[in-house]
Amino acid sequence: MSDIADVPPAVVGRLRVICGELPEAYEEPAWIGLRWRIRRRTFLHVYTTDERGSAYIDMDDPAILMTFRAPPGELAALAHAGPPFFRADWAVNVVGMMLDDETDWVEVAELVTDSYRVQAPRRLAFRLKAGG
Repeated sequence: MSDIADVPPAVVGRLRVICGELPEAYEEPAWIGLRWRIRRRTFLHVYTTDERGSAYIDMDDPAILMTFRAPPGELAALAHAGPPFFRADWAVNVVGMMLDDETDWVEVAELVTDSYRVQAPRRLAFRLKAGG
């Protein structure tokens, strides 16, 4: 397991604010970077690549990557959109996004919230939709 030192504090801070709005979501260190979970299901993982890069996306330099779950209607669109999105094939509904200075954090909040809805028990997902 790693600590979160490999993910810039500003990125972690933004994601903490987004995930802090999601019922029963919690964060924990992952094998690399940091992940957020609902119950025992991961809905968001963020990490910084090293000089080896990533198996999912070609890049020349280390980058901050976030992987998340996408609902079926969005999965194909995001997976084929191209940068900053990429398909992470370790599960059928996982997509990734490279985070950088151009990142649209409103879009990130929407994607993270959708990912939470995919992974959360129906009762919690309904609470989120109902605004409570």
